[in-house]
Parts: sequence; C-alpha cells; structure tokens
Amino acid sequence: MMLQVGRHLPEYACAYTPYYCDGLLEHLRRAGLLDRTILGGRFRELSDGMLLDAGVALDPRGEAGDYDLVITCSDLVVQKNIRSHRIVLIQEGMTDPENFLYQAVRRLGLPRWLASTSTTGQSGAYRRFCVASEGYREFFGQKGIDLRRMVVTGLPNFDDCRSFVSNDFPHRNYVLVATSDTRETFKWDNRRRFLRRVGRIADGRPILFKLHPNENFLRSSREIARMFPGALVLNEGNTNHMVANCDVLITQYSTVVYIGLALGKECHSYFSLELLRSLLPEQNGGRSAARIAAVCRESLEWGGA
Repeated sequence: MMLQVGRHLPEYACAYTPYYCDGLLEHLRRAGLLDRTILGGRFRELSDGMLLDAGVALDPRGEAGDYDLVITCSDLVVQKNIRSHRIVLIQEGMTDPENFLYQAVRRLGLPRWLASTSTTGQSGAYRRFCVASEGYREFFGQKGIDLRRMVVTGLPNFDDCRSFVSNDFPHRNYVLVATSDTRETFKWDNRRRFLRRVGRIADGRPILFKLHPNENFLRSSREIARMFPGALVLNEGNTNHMVANCDVLITQYSTVVYIGLALGKECHSYFSLELLRSLLPEQNGGRSAARIAAVCRESLEWGGA
C-alpha cells in the first residue's frame, strides 16, 4: 500500500522502511521471539524483497534524515524517532476482535501491541487516519477515535475487487477456505471445530484451502488431510484470484472476506456478516492511493510538528 501511495507523491523524496520497533520489543526481536510477526522472520524478508524489487530509496529504521511526514499502516508501536513528526496513519485492514486484552490495554494503559490490531488508531499520534469506508469511520469513532482526524479514502489493496476476476488461476467453482494465523500469534483457535464447520458448509463440494502465510504449514496441512484427504492446500499464490474464482468463501478473521463480499460470493466468517457489509471498503476503481496521497499533501501544508 505504501508503494502505491508513494507513486502518487512524485514531487517528494520518499524513502521506505519495513516496520520496526524499539525498547523491549527490539530486544525481543533480536532474540528471535517476534519472527512470527511483521517485525521479523519471513514477513520481514518479504518486505525487504518487495522494496528491493521496487527499486525505491530505503532507510531502515528511518534514521537517515529529518522527514517532513511519516506515513505508516500501524500505530500499535509509535517508534521513538517519529513521535515528534507529522504522521498519517493508513488503516491496514480488518481489526482483531475486542477481547479481554483490548479491555486491559484500554483500562490499564498497557502497550497497545498486546491487543494486536484491535487497538488500531488508539495512539492519537497522527494528524490524519485514512480509513476504508464510512462504516469504518463510524466503527473507529465508537471506539473513541476522533472523527475529525479520520478521512474516508478507501484502501489501495481492497478498492477495486472487480479487477481480480480476470486471472490465470487454474481452478474454479470450489469452496475456498482462507484460514488465519491465530495459533501462531498466541490466540485461541479450535481448528478441529472450524474444519467440521467447513465440512458442513461444503457439503461434498470441492474444497481448496489457502493457509495464512504465517501458519505452520506442516501442522495445518496434516490436520486438513485427516478430514479432507482430497482437498488442495496452498500456502502461496494470489489469494485475491482464488477468491474471485470460488463459489463459496469461508474465513476466520481474514480481511479477504471483503473481497468475497464485494464480488457477491457466499461468505462465512467468525465476524457478523451484517457488520462486515457495513464496514466493506469503498470500491472506487483503484483511486484510494491517490486519495491518501492528497491527504498527505494536505498534512504537509499544515506546517508545524
């Protein structure tokens, strides 16, 4: 998403950095304890590879210069070296359920990252918060986030779902199961119960499993093979195209449910479908990145820290 936004800011010198941390989290990262998060492991390798392939200017940890604006897709951590800067926050995707950790963070002032993405937007460290839809603006507003700071722009990765229909993915007319990395991120997941639910919904139809890239592939694929020995199990590939070609989409906490809803698929989720339809990201034909870039220009013109 950041690369797309940066392309709409050609008049500025943009530099990119994979998500980073400091303090206690940095010590944990160096010890390899955060390799299942965006701060390390495979996700960090993918980020580094994407930025290198894009040929953009890199500034690991944002230490090379005194920037006029910081654009980020997460405020679970507000790094020390950006706290005095102007910040534009972009909603990354679906947020986690508001469980007991969310309540503990809000009531006890604990670090936001303990409750994962359920605390998105709670830092208040930004000037503008670009959100996916009017429904999300209301959703975040009900969580206490200042409505005046939020701008409905749509999200670059979810604003033109019709474009996914034309693809070369070889399979069609199946039940697609997009799993989540709940176990790998230390959340409860009754996977056996979920798979039984998949069986009831599929009712004999062909099933394709797309595992979250952060999942333990061997463990998950073995569990699936015991219940669905003929199912195709993938952990790589274009998930958007898989959704476009399916008849039914079954998810846990995956943001790809929005693609299914936008394309009129039969969808199943751990979240209420009524809620998800009210939050559905704007479908604006791919104009979200340009809208976010306009918000960034406005923030740069304000002046001051």
